[in-house]
Amino acid sequence: MELTVIKQGDFKVDKRKNFEYLNPNDESTNIKLAIQPFLITLGSDTILLDLGLGFLEDNEPVILKRLKDQNINPNDITKILLSHLHKDHVGGLGYFSDNKFVQNFPDAAIYIQKREYDFALQQTENPSYNIPLLNELQNLSNIVWLHYDEGEITPEITFKVTAGHSKFHQVFWIKEDTSTIFYGADDLPTIGYLKRSIAYKTDYDGHKAMEFRKVWKEQAEAENWRVLFYHDLTTPFIQF
Repeated sequence: MELTVIKQGDFKVDKRKNFEYLNPNDESTNIKLAIQPFLITLGSDTILLDLGLGFLEDNEPVILKRLKDQNINPNDITKILLSHLHKDHVGGLGYFSDNKFVQNFPDAAIYIQKREYDFALQQTENPSYNIPLLNELQNLSNIVWLHYDEGEITPEITFKVTAGHSKFHQVFWIKEDTSTIFYGADDLPTIGYLKRSIAYKTDYDGHKAMEFRKVWKEQAEAENWRVLFYHDLTTPFIQF
C-alpha cells in the first residue's frame, strides 16, 4: 500500500469561503490552510481521497495537473472517496465548458453519502457549497451512493458517518495486512486537532467530532495507524 500526497497548494480563505493561494509571509488574518488530496495504491485499485478545489491552471484542472506532475495518469484512478461535499473537497470532480459539465474522472467509481448530497443541495445560500457542480452529480453514471452509517466498500476499505464537521460527514480506513491508513477529513484536518481537545464552532457538531478524535487517537496509537491531515500546512500525515 503506497501513499502519495497530491498537494494543490496553500491557501487563505475568508468568511465567504473565497480561496486564494497563499503567498510567502502573508500577514492576512484570514484562515490559512493546505489543500491536499491523497492517492493510495492498493492492489489493482488507485484511490483518491477527496479532490480539492476546482481551480484551473493553464486551462487544465489543478487536480489533473498535480497528478501528472507526479507521473500519475489520471485515467488510472479507479475509486474516489469523498468525505463530504464542501467545495474545497469536491471541486476537482469536474468543470464547466460552454455550459457543459466535463468530468475529470469519468472512469472512476465515486463514493458519496446520499444523505450528505441531499442535505448539500438544500444549502443554496451557503458559500461552502458549489451548487451548480453538485446538481450535475445526479446525472453521472459512475456515482456510487452510500446509504448507511458505516460499512465496507471493499474488504480493504471501510467508512463511517461521523456527522461531525458536516451533517453526514464520513471518514475512511484503508487496510492492508497489518497496515492501516486513516482519513478523518475535516473532522481531523490538521495535526493540531489531534493534540488539542476542543469542540470547534465551525463544525456541524463540534462535540461529536471532538469525542471521535479522542477515540481515534487511542486506536491510532494502539494499532500504529498512518493518519492523514488534508488541511495541515506542514504535516500531511503522521505514522504512529
